[in-house]
This record gives sequence, structure tokens and C-alpha cells, in this order.
Amino acid sequence: MSRPYHKKPFSVAFLSAPLLAFALVAPSTVSAIPLIDGLGGPAGYGELAMLPNDDGSSNQLNLPFEVNFFGNTYNSFFINTNGNITFNAPVRSYTPSPFPISNQPMIAPYWADVDTRCSTCGSVYVAAPNEDTTVVTWNDVGYYYQDSSRTNNFQLVLRNQNAGNFDVEFRYDRLEWTTGDASGGSGGLGGTPAQAGYDAGDGTNYFALPGSFTAAVLNLQDTSNVSTSTPGLWSFAIREGALPGETPDNPLMPVITNEGFVFDFNVDLNETVFVDPLVAIGYDYIVNSGPNFASVVLPTGIGDNLYDLWLFNTALGAFVDSGVDITGGDIYNFGSGGVDRFRILGIETSALLDPTDPTAFVTGLTFTAAGQVNMNQNPISIDTGTSSVPEPGTLLLLGSGLLGLGAAKRARRQ
Repeated sequence: MSRPYHKKPFSVAFLSAPLLAFALVAPSTVSAIPLIDGLGGPAGYGELAMLPNDDGSSNQLNLPFEVNFFGNTYNSFFINTNGNITFNAPVRSYTPSPFPISNQPMIAPYWADVDTRCSTCGSVYVAAPNEDTTVVTWNDVGYYYQDSSRTNNFQLVLRNQNAGNFDVEFRYDRLEWTTGDASGGSGGLGGTPAQAGYDAGDGTNYFALPGSFTAAVLNLQDTSNVSTSTPGLWSFAIREGALPGETPDNPLMPVITNEGFVFDFNVDLNETVFVDPLVAIGYDYIVNSGPNFASVVLPTGIGDNLYDLWLFNTALGAFVDSGVDITGGDIYNFGSGGVDRFRILGIETSALLDPTDPTAFVTGLTFTAAGQVNMNQNPISIDTGTSSVPEPGTLLLLGSGLLGLGAAKRARRQ
């Protein structure tokens, strides 16, 4: 049943939950990632998930594999017109609420007020091209009220990694609107913009992509946490029901930029968070805001398993060799009050670490207090074609600042 245009209310209850955030990648000159097609059906994206509707949902659909989503196993799901899938029941909400919101587990590539009723509004499709893949596509969808003056073209892919482990992939080919008219928008913009990410429905584990609830959510088509060469592609690993960052095998990944790697996340006191960008011969770790570093654990089995610790000398305005060697796998504590920055050197060039391996140099960090941490991990690189390694003062430092912030999650109960 359609709803009266003037009677559709909108309200959002913003929750004061701890958040994790990432830096946005600068707009890329590379075209946005294409959607997966060739899946059959009227548009090449599989079968219609539902007839043209507003705030509708599909019937309960079977997954070709089981997923372990934060301790709960599911083998079926619902597709909701408004840019998300849910596991326990359909969701008709058209104005997004910030994660975490309820006991309703949700994966949302673009939760906003989609309307597919007009003749040029596009449709929602579903396909299972093989026993290890499920694809849901919002193809050229318009917004409420029956408006296709701007359209969005995006996709959700679930990939089986066995034993309940799976990958979540968001693909944004084109994003032109953020908000339906009944969510305070006008012409597809303003009001309460879209939210992208996922929510375990347990009040604890959630993740919202950069730009959610702002006009910058449109930048998802130009950004990525995979590579600067794949704008519009966002990928997340769910392993043993847990988010990235909780184990060395599934570290928290940065959004990759040409300048370096930036992390911004919530921490609890004494909680270890594992982060991992591409590798180099060393890294600078810098807290831009939030509690200081309390300790660090560096990976084992790389070269001689020893790393050089450099600390920042404020008077000199430079890092200085502390004379301390840190052994991989050992916890090194920075002492009372911690430090807001440090440098690690000693990654041998002879180790030839693969710079595209997402688990090549996993670092464990703890912090001096709970709170929101905004930090950089900037790689130190050299030209390995030369015959000598330059002193640290002449090393090329890649990356230095945030390009933008987005809301996201890895909150814990206090």
C-alpha cells in the first residue's frame, strides 16, 4: 500500500554510542567500480526481488551458504527496498537510524528512501550465480516520492569463505541522491542522508562507512578500502563472527590513499586493536587526537624479528633513535602517560614483503584510555633499486594527514 505523501513522518533518534571512523580517499580519476552483471533476468542482475514498491521487502530468501554474523548463524535473509538486507525480519524504515539501532541484524550498502514505483525508477534484483555467492542489486533506483531525476546504482555481494566465514562487498557504480522527500530531503539531497554499513543487532558490533548521514556519503563511489585503483569498491571480512581488528588474522584495514594509511577508531582501555596497511621498511604511528599509545606488539617472523624504536623529540622536532630493540611478538609498553607518536624501523628490504598482502605487517596497539582515536600509520619507503639504505632523515615519508572523516563502528559495552 502506498503512503500519503504529506503523512509520512520522519524522525531520527541519534544514539550516543562509541564510533570508529576512517579517512576518505581523495576523489579518483579512475571510473567507479562496475556492478557484477551477466546474472540473467531482465536487466542482467538476476531475478526481480520484488515488484515496484515503496518501503517494501522480499519474501524470506534462502542463502546458498550459512553465515556466522556475530555469533548467530543464518541461512536466509530479506531484501528491503530501502537499500539493505536483514536476517530476522523485513524492515520498512525509510529514514536511516545510526547503528546500533535494535536487535535486527542488517547489512546496508545504502540505507535510504528508495522508491521503485515510477516507470524510470529502476528495480531491485537478486541472484546466486554459484553456491558461494549471493548478489543483490539496486539498479538505477530513484527516491521517494517516485522521483528518478537522480538515480543510484549499487550492489551488495556476499561471498562464502566456509565454516560460516564470509566477505561483505559493497559496489557503488553511481550515486546521485542521498535523501528521500519524506526524510527531509529536497531534490534527492539534504535532510537525513543515507547510511551505509552493517549492524549485528546486539548493540555492540556495528560499522558505518565514511560519509554516512552527511552529503559526503556520495563519495563512496570515489573511495575504497581496497585500492586507489578500485573506487566504489568496499570489502569487509567477517571471520568467526567477528569484525576486523579483533585478531591478527583479521586486522583492521585502513582506507588506502596515494599518501598513506589512516585509521580512526574507538578503543576500550587495555583493548588490543590490530591494524595493517601495506608494508615498507618502517612506519610512523601518530595519534592526531584521542588517548596516547600505551603499548605496541609487532609481528613475528620478519627478518631477524627485531625492530628499532624511535621516539619523537619535541625540542628537535624530529624522531630520535631510542636505542631500544623491540622483539616481534613481545609487548612493549611506553610507560606512564604513553606517547602520541613513535617510529618503527628495521624491516629488512631482504624480507621482500608483498606490498599487496593485507596480513603482511599486523600491528597490535593499546591505548592509555578509552575513547575515540584518530591516528595515522604512515609508511616509510625507499627506492630498493639503490645500493644503500639512506638514513632516516632522508627516508621518503608517505602520507601525513586525514582527507576526511566518516562514522563507523567497533564499539564495545563499557
